Amino acid sequence: MLRQQHRFFQSVLIAADTAIIVASSVAAYFVRFDLLDSWRPPDDSSWSYSTHAIPVLAAAPMMLAAMVWARLYLPRRDQRFYYEAAAVLKAVVVGSGLTLAFITLFNKLLFEGRDYSRLQYLVFALIAATALMSWRYGFRSILRWLRAHGWNLRHVAIIGTGRLGQVVCHTLRRNTWTGIKPGFFISHHPATSQQQCLDLPVCGGLDQLERVLDESDVFGVFIALPGRMAAQLPDLLARLERYSVDVRVVPDMNPKYMPINMAVGELEGMPILAVRQSPLSGWGRVSKRMLDIAGGLASLVIFAIPMAVIALIVRLSSSGPVIFRQERMSLNGQRFKLFKFRTMSDVDAEQQALRDAGKGKDAWTKPDDPRITPIGRFLRRTSLDELPQLFNVLLGEMSLVGPRPERPELIEHFREDWRGYMLRQNVKAGMTGWAQVNGLRGDTSLRKRLQYDLFYIRHWSIMFDLRILWMTIFRGFAHPNAN
Repeated sequence: MLRQQHRFFQSVLIAADTAIIVASSVAAYFVRFDLLDSWRPPDDSSWSYSTHAIPVLAAAPMMLAAMVWARLYLPRRDQRFYYEAAAVLKAVVVGSGLTLAFITLFNKLLFEGRDYSRLQYLVFALIAATALMSWRYGFRSILRWLRAHGWNLRHVAIIGTGRLGQVVCHTLRRNTWTGIKPGFFISHHPATSQQQCLDLPVCGGLDQLERVLDESDVFGVFIALPGRMAAQLPDLLARLERYSVDVRVVPDMNPKYMPINMAVGELEGMPILAVRQSPLSGWGRVSKRMLDIAGGLASLVIFAIPMAVIALIVRLSSSGPVIFRQERMSLNGQRFKLFKFRTMSDVDAEQQALRDAGKGKDAWTKPDDPRITPIGRFLRRTSLDELPQLFNVLLGEMSLVGPRPERPELIEHFREDWRGYMLRQNVKAGMTGWAQVNGLRGDTSLRKRLQYDLFYIRHWSIMFDLRILWMTIFRGFAHPNAN
């Protein structure tokens, strides 16, 4: 029955996607040649619905093939919508490219060598992506409502009644949007007298596995064995191969050792479990670097005159260089020279502050520190002393957004006392960050700051960076803790 339901919903998705793609191709023609009047061709007679809307219908099979390739017709109950939206966007880009290549390749043979509008295909891609994501979000919302009212649920068995099995049950119950509902437990012991676990029946132990599955109608099985039973997993998987159920394995690993998203991959068929890796890889790294370059250049244009004025005032107010350089650590523990406007009376005062921190004294200066100049005190309170770090960003040593860089001697101290502190080095240090826009600056709780930094690393995305940059405008400059 569950398989039949999946095939039904799969048919609904394919039919609706096809209708949306066809409608988008027709709409793209009217948008291009009716709404965008300023870009109309001089000879309207050569551009008609039959010559320039019909060929775009070739996008339907191309787009559907791309959506199959993007795995958009597989069950996605246990995935958030943004994963599906990303897959839709990827399929639209690939499908539109295939369509354009097809039209270009067969233009002369099939379409008599007539000219065509590339803008029309761009409009088609935008309309199709928007319509497909809107439709699929609406479809998910309807299914979520149905599941909240007891419809379209898929029951699963949980193998393991210990701590991990109970965590799995609680997690599934909290995330009702998946439509996956725990039906019963199977104990991880060979036999058990336990009757219930978390108000669900315990239908036996591992020795009764086959009997329980033969007598029940479940969609899938969640294996949640304690870590000490890991050696029994291959035999258990072999026993489950006799049943047409989905099987998911939940590893018994303490979340405190996995503060970054875990990923599963393979190399020539060898499965690899990535417990710790930087979230900035592939296109993520490229997109973040593009944001840093664009944002850094724009900020330099905006702050060029204020920076010149600040540099002149610093130079005239006290002796010493305008820019002070401090050694800090960034991605993968790489050391670099961080640029700041000098805020203390001279370079020796800045260096003494560093030596004090290295000896275990206060790592952060106080507001009434006599070594800070009047202009330096203003620059620190408004964070304007950090504007030269825009050059660190353009040099690739820092990012606009990320955990704040720390001095090497402090990191050597913190890495021993704070578990997980070195995970901050999995991304580039930033001028602003999630901790800073939430008020954790200067002499504030290191534990709390670390929690915010690790949250940022775990949930990183370009949209998250843009959100932090927007919040920085209102919260990231002046703050009482900025000393």
